[in-house]
Amino acid sequence: MTTGATRTVWITKSRRPKVVVIGGGTGLPVVLNSLKDQDAEITAIVTVSDDGGSSGSLRNYINVVPPGDIRNVLVSLSDISQEEKDIFQYRFDSSDSFFSGHAIGNLIIAALNEMHGNIFDAVQSLSKMMQVDGYVYPASNEPLTLNAEFVDGTVQVGEKEITDMDKRIKRVWVTNTKSADQPEAVQPVLEAIEQADAVVLGPGSLFTSILPNLMIPNLGEAVRKTRAEVIYICNIMTQLGETDHFSDSEHVGVINQHLGGNYITTTLVNGAKIDMSKFDPADYDAYIEPVKNDFAGLRQQGCRVITDDFIDQHSGLVFHDGQKVAQEIINLAYAAMARKKG
Repeated sequence: MTTGATRTVWITKSRRPKVVVIGGGTGLPVVLNSLKDQDAEITAIVTVSDDGGSSGSLRNYINVVPPGDIRNVLVSLSDISQEEKDIFQYRFDSSDSFFSGHAIGNLIIAALNEMHGNIFDAVQSLSKMMQVDGYVYPASNEPLTLNAEFVDGTVQVGEKEITDMDKRIKRVWVTNTKSADQPEAVQPVLEAIEQADAVVLGPGSLFTSILPNLMIPNLGEAVRKTRAEVIYICNIMTQLGETDHFSDSEHVGVINQHLGGNYITTTLVNGAKIDMSKFDPADYDAYIEPVKNDFAGLRQQGCRVITDDFIDQHSGLVFHDGQKVAQEIINLAYAAMARKKG
C-alpha cells in the first residue's frame, strides 16, 4: 500500500538505474544483497567512524579506517564462491591477544590499506579480487571521529561512548581523527551521488551509521543538490541509546534537521505487526520496541510514504525483507529516470 502518492512501475528500460546506498551496520548488506539481484548499477558508500569491536581495535593499533562495515558490504556484493566468502568473514576465536575476535577480512583490508597508502584504493583493489558487482566507496579516505551533543547540553566523543551514555541526542558531527582538516569525501563518492537516480539512506543506526556520512560537508551537500529520489528506509525497531521511542516521522525529522531542510522525498516504513512472541530480547538487547507510524508527520515534511509488510522475521530476529525493499527502490529509481528525461 502507498500512502500520499500513487506509485508507477516503469517498464521501459533504456539503461540500468543508478542506485547509491549510504550507511553502515548490519542492515545495509541485507538491502545490498537483494539489490544485487536487480538490474541496477549499485554504489555503496560506507561509514568510516565505527570504533567498536574488531574495527575499533584495528583502528587503535594501526590507525586505519574501521574496516568492519566495508568488509560486510564487499561480501554482500561479491560474486566469489560462498566458501571464499566464509573465509573472508571468518573471525578468530583463539586466545591470542591480537588475533582473538578479528575477522580475516578486516586484517586483509588493513593490509591493503597499508600497501596502497589509503583506504579508497585499498577497497577498489579488493573489490576487483572479490569480483564485486558494483562499487564500494568508503565515505571518507580518512578515519573519522563521531561527536554528539545531547539534549541536556553535554557532549561526548566516539560512537560506542555516545550510545553508552543512553541520553537523547540533539545533534552529531564528524571530525578528522588524524588531523584538524575538515572531513571530506573523495570525488568518486560525490560523482556517484550526482549521477544517481536513487539515493538510499539506511536501514541502520540513525545517529551512528547514517548521519556520520551526511555530516561530511561535501557529501551532505551532494545529497542536498542531487536530482535523485532520496529514499529513507526506516528502521523496524527503535534502538537503545539512539532512537528510544522514536516514530518514523521523528527518524526522518532528525535527518532533515541535520541536512538543513526537507530532503527526504520518500520513506519506506513497515506497516505490519511484529510477532513479539518470536522476539528474543537476549539476541537483540539493543532494541526496544517497533517504530510507530506517523504518516501525518511524514507528509508534513513533504515526504511520500510507502508502507508494506517489510518484515523478515525468523529465529526471533527481525530484519527487513530485502526483496520487497529492493523492488520498491528499483521502481522509484525508474520513476526518477523518467522525470529526468522529461
